[in-house]
Amino acid sequence: MAYVTSATTKGGRNGRAQLDNGGLALAMALPKELGGAGDGHNPEQLFALGYSACFGQAILVVAKKHGIDGQAAKVTADVTLSTDGGFSLAVELKVSVPGADKAKVQALVEEAHTVCPYSKATKGNIPVKLTVV
Repeated sequence: MAYVTSATTKGGRNGRAQLDNGGLALAMALPKELGGAGDGHNPEQLFALGYSACFGQAILVVAKKHGIDGQAAKVTADVTLSTDGGFSLAVELKVSVPGADKAKVQALVEEAHTVCPYSKATKGNIPVKLTVV
């Protein structure tokens, strides 16, 4: 089984991005930190949303095996766009599970990182730091 989705953007970072099914359309804007108006969304924000949701699902898939309530997990994806020597991305995934043993959560996070499609796609391409908070 496969799932395919498509999005189209016109105007790049200062344009408009839309899912081809019409379900979501966003005004895009270069961040203020990079000299833009910052009055829209940017690809790094969308990547952070997608990665945090995808990684959260990977946690749900493997949580029971680790004796952890995956529904209680909170995943924050900090995405950094660096302009030093060209453009590059880095991600820090911060995971918290209130009341859970930190060592068990660390093991859960490391396993989730092996099954998450975003983690697989970024492996060896950009730095991804896993942090249990």
